[in-house]
Amino acid sequence: MLLGTHAPKLDEKGRVFLPAKFRDELQSGLVITRGQENCLYVFSAAEFAAVHDKIRQAPVTSIEARNYLRVFLSGASDELPDKQGRVTIPAALRQYAGLDKELIVIGVGSRAEIWDAKSWNEYLAKQEDAFANVAQEVIPGLF
Repeated sequence: MLLGTHAPKLDEKGRVFLPAKFRDELQSGLVITRGQENCLYVFSAAEFAAVHDKIRQAPVTSIEARNYLRVFLSGASDELPDKQGRVTIPAALRQYAGLDKELIVIGVGSRAEIWDAKSWNEYLAKQEDAFANVAQEVIPGLF
């Protein structure tokens, strides 16, 4: 399970050090793709295969499903971390997420997300009140 918040830096070659806690799960390969709210999703290869199995069941006749699949899968990139635990983020994905040198990488259970640090801080500030008020509605029986 991928958890926590980490603040690695993007180097001049578009590489980022994966958080040490994530390396075991991601060292044999990962997929980076567009996420919602202009972040990037990072899946282990095995988790991406499971996600792909689910989304390929979407009906081809649904315009919403086709649109989602096009955006989600057209941005997907298979990557393999180097021996130092760095992974290259393709230029198109860096541009999509507006990534600068300062990054935030968060663990969201089955995936990680990569955010531009400024974007993450703005997003988190906007979500704080909602987070405090909707737990019972979003995940019944959690608390």
